[in-house]
Amino acid sequence: MGGGGNDTYGRKAFKRSKSHFTDRITADGRDGWPVAADRYRLIVSRACPWASRAVISRRLLGLEGALSMAIADPIQDDRSWRFTLDPDGRDPVLGIRYLAEAYDRRETGYPGGVSVPAIVDVPSGKLVTNDYQQLTLDLATEWTALHRDGAPDLYPRELRDEIDTVMADVYEDVNNGVYRAGFATGQEEYEAACAGVFRRLELLEPRLARQRYLVGDTITEADIRLFTTLVRFDAVYHGHFKCNRWKLAENPVLWAYTRDLYQTPGFGDTVDFDHIKRHYHQVHTGINPTRIVPLGPDLSGWLAPHHREELGGRPFGDGTPPGPVPAGEAVPPQGRP
Repeated sequence: MGGGGNDTYGRKAFKRSKSHFTDRITADGRDGWPVAADRYRLIVSRACPWASRAVISRRLLGLEGALSMAIADPIQDDRSWRFTLDPDGRDPVLGIRYLAEAYDRRETGYPGGVSVPAIVDVPSGKLVTNDYQQLTLDLATEWTALHRDGAPDLYPRELRDEIDTVMADVYEDVNNGVYRAGFATGQEEYEAACAGVFRRLELLEPRLARQRYLVGDTITEADIRLFTTLVRFDAVYHGHFKCNRWKLAENPVLWAYTRDLYQTPGFGDTVDFDHIKRHYHQVHTGINPTRIVPLGPDLSGWLAPHHREELGGRPFGDGTPPGPVPAGEAVPPQGRP
């Protein structure tokens, strides 16, 4: 399964458990983990929507030089996330083959699952946090001393109540709703979850028809969290998770909104459709026992004009777009339109 806590599914309704390691990396170091350049390593999978939030935030905020990143193989084995994309199958910084090794150094015999995103303390090799809900908020608010010049404010103080409300609804019905639909083992459970996904998307539609971004006139954490589900919608959630009342590409407002973000530096340049499709279709063998990866959908539409700039809005507020993708972090051609 993807990240975002331990995912349990089977005869009971799908349930996403809370993150077990909730230490925070803060400016004052109150949990024992002070913000510091080059001390920590962010472990992600480009397949996982929860990890993709952190990839986008790190890039928008310009933290690439301060917080290094490891990209796991999208296909896990029984030891979970592995570094088989790296030479010799080891992470070049931590020297480990499996993310589980960093979990073991933090807590021997930890009974839960190994999830991404995760931040590891490089000197000790120990996991610091896998709290996917708090992690990106801290990157935006606690890591400010290391942000690039022109970094956007992704969690502006005056809008936090509204952002939190929008994110809670999106999490329940959309981010997690697609999983509840996909891993449902009963018809009623599936129908309730699937209906909830589309009900929430249809409630968001008029809001996004009149304004370019979810809250305020700039990109915020709320947009990042909705984007990471919508960008996967037609590729995996529509077919694989049976969220198929309509495709994203059939909804003019939401399709244009998601394309707008995809074409914004920091969003689409982090998305690997090849990793996404292979992970969902080859790891979730309970849903797709043949492990066949579909050829579609056609990705060329992601680069089509969206005309969302006509709504106004300032993507980065008073800031500027991030610079080029760092060497070694570019998405390979097979993962892009």
